[in-house]
Amino acid sequence: MLRLQSEPFAPGAALDAFVTAHPGAGAVVSFTGHVRDEGGRLVALEIEHYPGMARRAIEAQMTAARARWGLSGVQVIHRFGTIPAGGPIVMVATAAPHRAAAFEAAEFLMDHLKSRAPFWKREITADGPGPWVEARATDEGALDRWR
Repeated sequence: MLRLQSEPFAPGAALDAFVTAHPGAGAVVSFTGHVRDEGGRLVALEIEHYPGMARRAIEAQMTAARARWGLSGVQVIHRFGTIPAGGPIVMVATAAPHRAAAFEAAEFLMDHLKSRAPFWKREITADGPGPWVEARATDEGALDRWR
């Protein structure tokens, strides 16, 4: 299941629902990414996306993860819009027969979300919006292990 939304979400409730939906899984792994406050400097993060392109790109990676690791379930929730410091941005959950597959699939999905999903981010401080955040070489490099 993929949810792209501007509204806040409760990671605990989303994970509970995911676990309930996959009672036969031997392992469930989840990751939630939050807006860092950067030592109090950051007020919020603005995230823009191209909806159709983002959905297609993420769904393709979810399909690849399902096939590669034999997942019984996968969920991605990703927010867009203005997200306050401390707020959740993204949640990935994977369900699999064994923990190694669930962990690897979750990492695979996060690495692809960071580097391949069409999202653009801009930090907002007390002084207002800053420049758009450039992609980091380390995020791109993380994809090498999946090739």
